[in-house]
Parts: sequence; structure tokens; C-alpha cells
Amino acid sequence: MIRLGLTGGIGAGKSTVAKTFVERGAFIIDADKIAREVVEPGSEGLAALVEAFGPEILTADGGLDRPALAAKAFVDDESRQTLNGITHPLIGSRTQALLDEAPADAIVVQDIPLLVENHTAPFFHLVVIVFAEADVRLHRLTTMRGVAEADARARIAAQATDEQRRAVADVWLDNSGAPEDLAASAARIWDERLVPLEMNVRDRRVAEPVPGLVASEPNPDGPSARLVNRLWAIAGDLATAVEVTDAAAAGLQVTARDAGAAESLVDRLADGGFAPAGPGLYGSCDPGRPASVRVVTG
Repeated sequence: MIRLGLTGGIGAGKSTVAKTFVERGAFIIDADKIAREVVEPGSEGLAALVEAFGPEILTADGGLDRPALAAKAFVDDESRQTLNGITHPLIGSRTQALLDEAPADAIVVQDIPLLVENHTAPFFHLVVIVFAEADVRLHRLTTMRGVAEADARARIAAQATDEQRRAVADVWLDNSGAPEDLAASAARIWDERLVPLEMNVRDRRVAEPVPGLVASEPNPDGPSARLVNRLWAIAGDLATAVEVTDAAAAGLQVTARDAGAAESLVDRLADGGFAPAGPGLYGSCDPGRPASVRVVTG
């Protein structure tokens, strides 16, 4: 199983990409849908919110009145922390339950609007960013969704910048054109990159780089910085250092805590998308992101 993080600014067209992936067989986990599920009428989450913020946050039919909750939960940091303390564990638990249901050979697509803002990009095999210029997104929000211009501008401004998104992106899908163009680009990514990546991870096989995919690297400085973060996420407490040894060739080195940790890293790296390539050597399973990793013992 591989996990793909899908995100983009509000109004960028993320739903078109998600729909395309689902049509091609993705196991979708929608963070917004989960956030609504855990506070549905009769749920543990809604009961906890009522206890914390009062019955005024309920609608006449017993559902959650989101504007009323926002008026109470976002007045200060303490209230916001109370809200997060209730909802985040429930969302995390439901997300894990869905992950546990995914088939062993699944390509899991996690649709997460605030993936960049929540700093979760390193925990995915691949991150896909759907991009559209801010003025394009503003037009879509005000004309297609009926959002007031001031509200739309505020929502856009509150999210991550394009530079922050690009820094974590493995795939950058530009949605400046028609929806069918974006869908076609997403389908190519699925066929040419995601399917081979999943097979390579499952078979523990280093990918043969595909020049066209490699050339589409979103970050002008290359993938090394985000690979360092991804390797830290994979290695966790088994490593004492992760560093770039050759930025141009995406060469990296992981220093294992000890010999036992180095041995344990074999499975962690393989599951995380870096297949064994020789004694202490690992290679990327992603045909669009060549990289080599050496593991040494500290």
C-alpha cells in the first residue's frame, strides 16, 4: 500500500483530481468528510462539543451549527485548543480505521485541504499539489460557489503560500486551463507514476527513472530537502541524523542509532518507498524521483 497526499489552495480544483484518481481505482480518504462525520448528530464528537461550548452550537434539528461553534471556538487560543482537542483525536482515529480497511495493494489518496499547513507532507509516499493562481481561485469561489469576495480573499490568505506548497510537492498539477485538461494530467500521473510506484514498493524494487517525469520536478532546487524530511518521518527514533550528501543527484545518508536500528531500517525504508539496492544502500521506488540513500551506523 502507498499513501498519496492530495492538496491545493481553496478553489484550485482538487476535487477534479480526486475524482479522476477514484475513477482509476484509488482508495479515497476525504479529510473534510471525516471532519463532518465525527460531529454528526448522535456522535461522541458532537456530545463533547456541546459539553464544552454549550447547547447554543446546535441547530433546531440537533445538528451542529458551524457558524455558532466558530463564534465560540475561535475567540481565543484556549477555546481553539479545546476544539482541536476534541476533534483531532476523533479524526485521527477514523482516518486510521479507514487506512486499516485499505487493501494491501491499494493506492490510498488522502484528500487533505490543510496538508501543508499541518506539516504532514513527509508522512506520504508522494504529495500532489493542485495549483491555480490566486485570482483564478478568487473568480471560481465568487462565481461558481457564491462566496462573498471579502470572505474568499480571507480564506485564500489564511492558507499556505504557493512557495510553501511547492516546497513539499512531488507532483505539481497546474489547473489554469479546462477541467478536462486537469483530469487528463491526473490520469497520466496515475498511470505513469502512481501505479509503478505502488508495484515497486510492494515488490521492493528500485525504480527505473522516467526522464519526462523526472524533468517535471516542481522544486527548482530539487527534491533533496523534502526527502530529508520524508526520511526522518520514516526512520523516526532509529536515526540520529539525516543529511544530503549529493544535492544534484539526490544522494542522502541516514545515520542509524546502532546496528540493530540499521537492521530495522531495512523494512521501514522499503515500506516508505526506498528499496534495498545493496549492503547499506537503498534506491527510490518512484520513477519520477530518483534518489539514493546510504545507511551508516553512528
